[in-house]
Amino acid sequence: MGRIDSTTALWYASRATGVVALLLLTAVMLLGLLVTRQGRLPGLPRFAVTGLHRNLSLLAVAFVAVHVLTAVVDGYVDIPLTAAIIPLASPYERLELGLGAVSLDITIAVIVTSLLRRHLSRRVWRGVHLLAYASWPVAWLHSITASADMLHSWMLAVSVGSALAVVIALSWRLAAAARDVPRAERVGLLMSAVHEATRGRERTTRR
Repeated sequence: MGRIDSTTALWYASRATGVVALLLLTAVMLLGLLVTRQGRLPGLPRFAVTGLHRNLSLLAVAFVAVHVLTAVVDGYVDIPLTAAIIPLASPYERLELGLGAVSLDITIAVIVTSLLRRHLSRRVWRGVHLLAYASWPVAWLHSITASADMLHSWMLAVSVGSALAVVIALSWRLAAAARDVPRAERVGLLMSAVHEATRGRERTTRR
C-alpha cells in the first residue's frame, strides 16, 4: 500500500468505503436468502431479524453514499455527481460506473417503497422489493470492473468469497423451495378432498 497523504486520502477513502459497502450489501443479501417464510432465522425472533435487516441496509446505503461522494470530490478523474444516479452519465469508465448507478437506483427504490409500505399494495411492494436480489450482482460487477484492486491480493478473496457465499445461500434457498413443492401439492390435494367431502354432505342433507 502506498503512503496516504492529502492527494490520495480521498482515493483510499473511496476504495475502502466501496469494499465495506460490498460486504454490507452481501450481508443483506445473505440475510434475505436465509430467512424462512416466517421471516425468522434460527435462534432469532422475527422482530430481531427485521431490525437487523433494516439496520444493515441503512448502514450499507451510508457507506455507498460516502463511497460516491469521495469518488466525485476526488479530482484525479472527472466523475459528475449525476453519474451516481444516471447510468452511463460519466465520461470516465462509463459502463463500470453505470453499473454502480443501476445498483444504487435499485437500492433507493427498495428503500423508498419500504418506507411507504403501508401506503402501497402488497403486490407493488413485493415486486419492487424483489429487485434487491438484482441489485447485489450489479453492485458486485461494478466493484470488480471499476476497481482493478478487487482482482488482486486479499481483495480478490473478498470478491470471490462474497460471490461464493451468495451462490451457496441461493442454492440452499432454491433447494428449500423445491422441498416445499410436494408439501404444497399435498395441501392442495387435502383441500380438494375436504371440498369434495363437504359437497357430499350437502347432497346427503338435501336428500
